[in-house]
Amino acid sequence: MRLTLLGVGAMNSPRFAPAGLVLRYAGHRIVFDGGTRTPTLPRRIDAWLVTDEHAELRSVLRHMAAELGTEPRAASLAYDDLEVLSHPVVHTSHPAYGYRIVTPGLVVVWAPEFWEFPSWAADADLMFAEAASWDRPIRFRGGVGGHASVRDVGAAAAGHGVRRLVYAHIGRPSIRAIDRGLRPEIGEWGHEGRTYVPRPAT
Repeated sequence: MRLTLLGVGAMNSPRFAPAGLVLRYAGHRIVFDGGTRTPTLPRRIDAWLVTDEHAELRSVLRHMAAELGTEPRAASLAYDDLEVLSHPVVHTSHPAYGYRIVTPGLVVVWAPEFWEFPSWAADADLMFAEAASWDRPIRFRGGVGGHASVRDVGAAAAGHGVRRLVYAHIGRPSIRAIDRGLRPEIGEWGHEGRTYVPRPAT
């Protein structure tokens, strides 16, 4: 399994393309999220999955996906021994999701936005996670969710047995932390264009 980050930014990031991922496994290619400034995509994909069907980038994603003969949607999929399972996350006032990607001996989680750490991410070999805020969560107006902080996500991931944590939705507070040379106590900053190859627990 190979996973390439298309972007690691929040939607209006001044520095990074919107968080997005390409999964390659046994001839299958699945795109997750992404958006404006997303780099070159595979010529052929099996599906384009999103974590929020009501996101502000939905029209951009529809256009990009249509050029590849598909449409963005939140759904679970299965191809041979690959399962991509959609799970709800607590994030905003309408339904939002993350994905648990399962192959024999491996579990990867794509959950770039959430207010509460998703318990279904437990024991992942690799997790791509929320990083909109650095040391304090961002609460949406009206108390309808928000973004967890890097420090809280790291602590929760460690408590849930996540083996490798990569932050893939970097917001302005976290950018300021990066510019100060700060690094997460648990986990690592994601890098656009980098390919990650998860390893099973030994």
